[in-house]
Amino acid sequence: MSLTIPSFYIAPQWRRPLAVFTLLLTAVLMLYSATGLAMVGIWDRSETFAHAFVVPPISLWLIWRQRASLALLTPRPAPLFLLPMAAVALLWLLGELAAVNAATQFALTGMLVLLVPVVLGWPVARCIAFPLGFLFFAVPFGEFMMPQLMEWTAHFTVAALRLSGIPVYQEGLQFIIPSGNWSVVEACSGIRYLMASVMVGTLFAYLNYRSMTRRWIFVAFSVVLPLAANWLRAYIIVMLGHYSDNKIAAGADHLVYGWVLFGIIMLVMFMVGARWSEPDAPPPVASQAAPIKARPSSLWPTLLALVALLVGPALLVQQLNAQPRLSMGVVAAPVLTASGWQRGAPPVTTFKPHYENPAAALDAGYRAAASATDGPAVGVYVAYYRQQNFDSKLISSNNALVTSRDAWARIGSGQVADDQGRVLLTTELRGVALGDETSSGRLRVWQVYWVNGHITSRDWQAKLLGAVGRLMGQGDASAVIVLYAQKPVAGENDALLAAFWRDNQASLTAWLARIGTSADGQSPANLNNQGVSQ
Repeated sequence: MSLTIPSFYIAPQWRRPLAVFTLLLTAVLMLYSATGLAMVGIWDRSETFAHAFVVPPISLWLIWRQRASLALLTPRPAPLFLLPMAAVALLWLLGELAAVNAATQFALTGMLVLLVPVVLGWPVARCIAFPLGFLFFAVPFGEFMMPQLMEWTAHFTVAALRLSGIPVYQEGLQFIIPSGNWSVVEACSGIRYLMASVMVGTLFAYLNYRSMTRRWIFVAFSVVLPLAANWLRAYIIVMLGHYSDNKIAAGADHLVYGWVLFGIIMLVMFMVGARWSEPDAPPPVASQAAPIKARPSSLWPTLLALVALLVGPALLVQQLNAQPRLSMGVVAAPVLTASGWQRGAPPVTTFKPHYENPAAALDAGYRAAASATDGPAVGVYVAYYRQQNFDSKLISSNNALVTSRDAWARIGSGQVADDQGRVLLTTELRGVALGDETSSGRLRVWQVYWVNGHITSRDWQAKLLGAVGRLMGQGDASAVIVLYAQKPVAGENDALLAAFWRDNQASLTAWLARIGTSADGQSPANLNNQGVSQ
């Protein structure tokens, strides 16, 4: 004989654990509300992650579908899961110190997920493992893939055009065909299609298949299909523009056409996937055997340790943020005149790296003494940050050498080592539009980060050095150093940049080490030939 569990019945063994879990869940959401609100803010302003609004409701609905199975279980705390909880708490702390949104938001989501096994036990967490894992789709993550996706889109489109018999000249993300110029920008990367497709495809696989093999195959299908669909979309749009003399598929039309094509592709994907759907598992039933009672002895020690893990990082960050913010005061421009270099105008006036809200910035030019009036110049741009937060930080998806709205386009990148073996990033830029006779020429750009006296070219190392510096009480003073020169002859300006860096890098880094010592002003500093105060 068996008993079916009523829909709204709360089993006796669930009442106290569920109340404790609800209280702790509310406490975590309140304690880390700033991180949660930052996630919601990204959902609201970014179309790439707008789908995340439906993730929490879907997860709750998926948990509700498992209510009959959950009612058969006896919740009991699992102290072993305090170890991964400590790991995600540390991740949140480091992410907060380094102002890394992805780290803090993944950590917060991990805390919410780990609350289930810590308070209710592993059997409960295993029963609702997919709904808990599905919550990670709410984290706005993945924009780092955009440059690679844009590059793939450009290469596929150019290859398809050539196979169609249309001559193409390509440089980087821009290409020319007889009917006009085209450029692959952020909206053409397909990142929006990919994010939405993977989320929906994963949900479809969970609801329609019981075999893990089928589920993983369909998830892989949901990754590959939107990429291929986006490449096909880009090719079709260019062909429509080419054969219509650019009267259609121009302006905002290509975005509309793109979403229509994406909708068709998703419909086809679901129709294909539905052919291999499997029946749902039979609903669980409860036996008349008395449930095993939870051991109360492990509850309170586990809860006390859990509270300490959750409250500790938040209190530490609050204490660090309570320290008074240092003002920049009057900042003198650096003296970079070793080996006869002289201050002058930058090589070009249309190029300026896009770094938001630095505490101080330098944008200047230098020429060798032998060519102080008309010789090639080296441009120097420095964006300096300290006491970084989510509005003013060195490493950010909004900070870049160039964007699609600038007058310069990236056409190549690489690395170079200086005479001390330190690696600097190199980038080649082309001015204005490909094929435009008014183009400003080409630039070679060297880029490196300075963090608390350390030189690195890696984003993650710069972030980690800043976070460790704050944790150790050394601060997070950081800067990006950008050197650039025009490229009249291949390779010529690399020698010019190498000479300037060799002669002046010691003075430049020493200036960065001194720049934060003044404290008599109130606003970010901007440096020019004379150096200015606020």
